[in-house]
Amino acid sequence: MAKSGGTFKKIIILLVLGAIAFAGYWAYENIFKSNVHLNGKKFTYIYIKSNATFEDVLDELYSENIIDDHESFEWMAKSMHLQDHINAGKYRIDAKMSNRSIVKMIMNGKQEKVKLFFNSQIRTKEQFIDYVSEKLEIEKSELEDYCSNEDILADQYGLNSENFMALIVPETYEVNWTTHINDLFSFLEKSYDNVWTKAKKEKAKALGYSVPELVTIASIVQSESGIKTEQQKIAGVYINRLKQDMRLQADPTVVFANGNFDVQRVLSADKEIDSPYNTYRYKGLPPGPICLVNPSTIDAVLNFTKHNYTYFCAKADFSGYSNFTNDYKVHMKNAAAYQEALNKKGIKR
Repeated sequence: MAKSGGTFKKIIILLVLGAIAFAGYWAYENIFKSNVHLNGKKFTYIYIKSNATFEDVLDELYSENIIDDHESFEWMAKSMHLQDHINAGKYRIDAKMSNRSIVKMIMNGKQEKVKLFFNSQIRTKEQFIDYVSEKLEIEKSELEDYCSNEDILADQYGLNSENFMALIVPETYEVNWTTHINDLFSFLEKSYDNVWTKAKKEKAKALGYSVPELVTIASIVQSESGIKTEQQKIAGVYINRLKQDMRLQADPTVVFANGNFDVQRVLSADKEIDSPYNTYRYKGLPPGPICLVNPSTIDAVLNFTKHNYTYFCAKADFSGYSNFTNDYKVHMKNAAAYQEALNKKGIKR
């Protein structure tokens, strides 16, 4: 009997150990083992929209063929009650992630930040709207409505639909994919306020310009040159012309009016376009900035060089510097030399 009892105990122990081993194997396979298939990639992203349902989450994962074993994932997700704790966002799925780690990430809302690179290449309201709507969950139509709402723009920022791009400081913003439109503009406004201190606003006012007007001047200056000392001198030219009620006749405004930002040469025909941004046809400043303006350019304009020049033209050596004069005949000679230099380089457009 003792021997029989010992054998029985051994069987029980073996069964328990087997059950434990099976449970461990099952747990590994269904909970801890990687259940992600990325075709050799190290990671990918999924996007869970606001108010997404459990089925929407599954559709996002399955439509991209990210999950190998659907049954084990759904069991894990339901066991952890994912359906009651879905957080919208952009999520990074790594190749070695398990069912549990994916579910936990979504439940905890550990989403990836989206980087918005706003630079001088974004020139128009339409470009801004297209870029943001491609990068964030915000609908294009919602942005269009917001950026055209004169009441909101005036009350909140002292701007309008033509000059609201003055609000955007070119830098990199890190935000959630699910960022609400009001929060996005709060980020933009914060950077704007950091640039436009009380002292700078007062300096602009002393010069006779509002902040959006100053930014508009700076956008033209920045489009003319990236050299600070040149920017200061060019700003002086445009301010002199404004004071003397002369047309600005700024080539960058013609480029903006035509909407072809790749041209290196402005032609006479370009200057005929009927647009409020064409400063060859209309006096004063255009309705708004023609590009996003760097804070350093704003400083250059606020501290413009005081002189009597009303004309300038890029030097024929393409050094980035310009010839300045207040004599129209001299200016025409400088312009002819530059045009000839363009011809020699074969720059026709």
